[in-house]
Amino acid sequence: RLAGQLGSGAKALRILMTGDSSAAGVGVMTQEHAFAGHFTRTLYRRSGRAVRWRLRAKSGLTTRQVHEFLRADPPPVADIAIVLTGVNDVIDMVSPAKAVQHRAALAEWLLGEGRARYVVFAPLPPINQFPLLPQPLRGVMGHDARLHDEAMARWAPTKPNVFHAPFDLQLAPGAMSRDGFHPGEPVYRACGEIIARFVVEKILPLEK
Repeated sequence: RLAGQLGSGAKALRILMTGDSSAAGVGVMTQEHAFAGHFTRTLYRRSGRAVRWRLRAKSGLTTRQVHEFLRADPPPVADIAIVLTGVNDVIDMVSPAKAVQHRAALAEWLLGEGRARYVVFAPLPPINQFPLLPQPLRGVMGHDARLHDEAMARWAPTKPNVFHAPFDLQLAPGAMSRDGFHPGEPVYRACGEIIARFVVEKILPLEK
């Protein structure tokens, strides 16, 4: 559990970031180099608004477990919740349809309880490019991850105030952490910057 603020002002954006190890920043030494650091700095710079953020994340959680994790200790109200989950759904062989149901339950809880005004789900990473995983496991898990992401991309537009932030991420050599499974700083930087731009371009205009 971490919190911070960039800038000052009465109309600060309140951000909740939650999820699994990718949200927690496993693979880098500090949050400055993790998703949270890159996302909040880019959001602050591009939106021109102060950013108050909280991070609630834990390694190994599936989407359903992220929901349980938050319900056990509800976070303060946020304007936007950013959710990074999915890899552990694939590892635990949760079906794409069931994973969507779990995302729907999480989003409905956040929105219905007034915990967030908007919910943004990050896409699953290209598991087929993870250097740690041997073939054919890498290909099988990569295929499953694409099915999960495609199901989420179809579902999100059907729900008010729920978004899927797509992007095409190519994992260049050295982009991953030393363990070959978790993101390295280049991946966190790319993801944080892309999703921050998505928020500025697609969500903030809805407030006007």
